[in-house]
Order: sequence, then structure tokens, then C-alpha cells
Amino acid sequence: MRCAAAAMLAAVVLTGTASQTTPATRGKPALFAVATAPYVFRFPSDHAAHPAYQSEWWYFTGHLRAANGRRFGYELTFFRIRLRPEDVVPEPKGPGRSRWRGDQLYAAHFAITDEAGHKFFHTERLARSALGLGAASTDKLAVRAGDWSLAGRPTTDPARERMTLHAAAGANQLDVIQVPVKPPAIHGRGGIFRKASCATCASHYYSYTRLNTQGVLVYDGTKFNVGGISWMDHEFGTNELASNEAGWDWFALQLDDGRELMLYVFRRRDGGSVAQTAGSLIERNGHVHALSADRFAVTAQGHWRAPQTHTDYPHGWRVQVPEAKLDVNLMPVLDAQEIVETSGPSYWEGAVDVRDATTSRSLGQGYVELTGYAEPVVL
Repeated sequence: MRCAAAAMLAAVVLTGTASQTTPATRGKPALFAVATAPYVFRFPSDHAAHPAYQSEWWYFTGHLRAANGRRFGYELTFFRIRLRPEDVVPEPKGPGRSRWRGDQLYAAHFAITDEAGHKFFHTERLARSALGLGAASTDKLAVRAGDWSLAGRPTTDPARERMTLHAAAGANQLDVIQVPVKPPAIHGRGGIFRKASCATCASHYYSYTRLNTQGVLVYDGTKFNVGGISWMDHEFGTNELASNEAGWDWFALQLDDGRELMLYVFRRRDGGSVAQTAGSLIERNGHVHALSADRFAVTAQGHWRAPQTHTDYPHGWRVQVPEAKLDVNLMPVLDAQEIVETSGPSYWEGAVDVRDATTSRSLGQGYVELTGYAEPVVL
């Protein structure tokens, strides 16, 4: 949750290397801000964009049920990628000025998993900040890539908070309202979430781990009134991965007992895991327990080969968190949930069922993201 598309787009689009931020020297400004501790989140202001950082994303995944019982998974994500700081927006008038120039790129992904029909739909779009094609407010939660949008109602009262999502592509459309059940869960320690040992390898990262979701889904031309639960990640930073990292396996589980679990397994290019692999256990009351790598285990049970990209992905996982008395199996509701990218390496992101590892009793639902298998992520 995360930064797969942002990483891929940054590698493809940036005309210069994403430079590490350093203090201003010899009259030159620093390039990009980096995530450092301590950082104190402030809401609702931190829902808005943070353009001083190179990359940022607002990431929604969820599970919807129609009135007839039909189940769908969905993903709608918005990414902001800042280009080189010297590519500033010019004055609107004057010699050599152009309204086509801009210093921000916006991307969005929209996907639907049809569990009953065993089908997967996904699409993407890119929008530059030039001409107002894409935008993200620094004052409030308002992000747009073309006419796809995420908007929040500014409030300091969590009970009155609302977020609306809209995306439409061909015969598919999503229009839902999200209402947080719990306060934002802050991941990591000191306001940063570490991804490797290097100075910049961290992000500011929080989640709404349980959102009541209501609205309309149009799938393959058929309209469904839907309800369910969703998960939202918001993350921002610069140069977050080390050069020896390939990517990550990300897990977001919403348990029927009211708890949630987020795990971020960072992988080296040689196949090993990074020491900064970590996660969070969110209690029913919203309290967050930071989990280091030695407090949980994730074991892939098999593999699946994608027919389009011929990429081998892990398939099915056993997740164990002894202190939480969790021992569960995760099974994809559909194997073919690969996001095939035109702007960068492809990745797998899909809905999973959560079942007791011993009894196979259903315990909840979740989403899993797998990056760096088609090719290493550069972020």
C-alpha cells in the first residue's frame, strides 16, 4: 500500500535521477523532503497532499457485497509524483512560457474482482498537473486524475468524516462513500515507517483500516447497490528503498473479530528479507501495536504463473502472529489479479479470504500486494 505504481512511474517518467535530500548548501535548495523522526501527524491536514516529498499515494482496497449476495473486490488508487524540483511551474505569461509545463504527475489505478464470475478488470490513467488535468490539494483531501476523484469533508470530528470515491471506465464505474470506523492507525515508530537501513529509506505512513463503504458499483454494464468494508493507505516519502531491494509483499487483513493486521515484508534482490520488515496489529479500540520482523511469520504455500507476463508470484500464505493468537491461511479469491502495467513493471494485487489454519473456518478478508517479481522496483 503502498507505492508500486508511484515507484514504477517515477522510474519511467522522471527526466533526472530522484536525488536524496540534503540540507541546502551554497545557496542551493534541498531537492526533496525525506521522512524523518520525530513526525507528529495532524488530522485532517495530513490527509492532504505533501508536495515537498517526491512521491505520495492514497490507496483504497475493499470488499463489496451486492443486495443479491454477489461479492466484489475493488482497488482505486491515486498517486502523486513530483518531477525534478527545477521543473517548476512557470509564470502564465511571458516569452517561452507554456501552460503545458508542470512539476507534478498524477496516476490512478482502478480494478474490480468479480468473485462469482471469476473475472478481473483493471485500467489505469496518467494526468499531468499542466492544464489542470490532475491535481491534489495541499489544504484538504482532494485528489484528481482526470475525472477520477477522491474527496474528503474537512472536519476535526472523526464521527463526521466522509470520503467519496469516483472512477469510471467503459462499462465499469465506482461511486462510494467511506466512513471511518476507527481513527487513523500510525505505522512504525516516531512517525516514520522504515523500509531499509539507509537514511532516506522510510515514509510517513498511516491507514484507515476499517471503513464502512456504501454506494454504487457498475460492473460490465450492470448496476449494483453495494455495501462493505474498505482499507485506505496514505503514504509519502522520498528515496524509500535501498538499491539492493527488489520489492515487497504487503498484507492487509480485516478480521471478523474487529481487529486488523498490516504486514510489510521487504525483499532483497537475492531473495532474502530486509531486517526492517515490520507490521502493525490494530486492536478493536484502534490501539496500534508495532510488530518487528521477529514477532510474525509469513510463509508462501505455493506459486502462480501469470499468463500475460509469465511472472511467477507466491500464491497462498500462512500468516502467524503468536502474541495475537493468529494462525491463518490466506487464499486469493481469484488467481488472475495481476495489474499489467503499460507505464512500468506489472504487479499482483488482489482480494484474499482469511481462514483459520487448523479448522479452515472463515475469519475475515484481506488484500495482498506483490511487487518486484516482474522486475525490481525503483523508488
